[in-house]
Amino acid sequence: MHLKNQTSLKDFILLGLTEDQHLKIPLFVLFTLVYLITLLGNIGITSLIIISPRLHTPMYFLLTALSFVDLCYSTVITPNMLANFLSEIQEIDFHRCLAQLFFFIACGSTDGLILAIMAYDRYNAICKPLHYPILMTRKVCISLVITAITVGSVNSLIHTLCMFRLMFCEDNLIDHFYCDIPPLLKISCSDTTVNEIVLFTIAGCVEVGSLSVVLISYTYIIWTIIKIQSSESRQRAFSTCASHLVCVTMFYTPVLFMYLRPNSIYSVGQDKVASVFYTVIIPMLNPMIYCLRNNEVRGALKSLIQRMYLL
Repeated sequence: MHLKNQTSLKDFILLGLTEDQHLKIPLFVLFTLVYLITLLGNIGITSLIIISPRLHTPMYFLLTALSFVDLCYSTVITPNMLANFLSEIQEIDFHRCLAQLFFFIACGSTDGLILAIMAYDRYNAICKPLHYPILMTRKVCISLVITAITVGSVNSLIHTLCMFRLMFCEDNLIDHFYCDIPPLLKISCSDTTVNEIVLFTIAGCVEVGSLSVVLISYTYIIWTIIKIQSSESRQRAFSTCASHLVCVTMFYTPVLFMYLRPNSIYSVGQDKVASVFYTVIIPMLNPMIYCLRNNEVRGALKSLIQRMYLL
């Protein structure tokens, strides 16, 4: 009971992305613009996929799911960060902090799992083209997305519940712009060994497991593409994977750096830079990458613009 009272009544103070008052307004303007582009980009590409019959395929259904999760992912973090730029002190109570932590981890885990499902989809499309319509039905795609959301939520719930075992004494300053596991472990006055073990094992299994699916899928994909005789067919096959490969690389590089490292080498500066990249920048870039590098999306967008122009 003493532990519960000590944690539930604690208020934290988020120090934010920077304490330099001269940078706060320019950063507020910059990240407001980034967030608006994120909203427009992800809502736009989702709407384009819904209204374009040529994009009603498993790959674009999964892209719609990715865009939705990216939108949620950014919304969990960015508005609070923007509010932080405009306030002298950004207080957040213990339960609100853990609520943000839960939704952040759930969205991040689901994002990685959907990227793995998209890699599996590309593997079936390129390596098993004759069986693809059977392997990747709409029912299968929906089931895979629901599984990703469930696994991501359970993973997040485990980490969130583990935070309740910690005590926070005098230090209530979180040197970050949102509630995350490493900065919370850093200010805890109790033993965080169990939390670190859970972080390495559970998060490691989810992130490394999903990354393994991506790597194995693309190993088979590359091998299959190499064996294709026609250079035009090879180019077409590779173009269907290029956008996804870019998104996977951008997502997993900072995530693996952030979470699969000992708490003893935690660095605030590096942590903030990596966090801005994968919570704010990547959700903005993903729809751009798919629009710029994907011929089918560009074609559907061009057709839509032409139809609107004729109206």
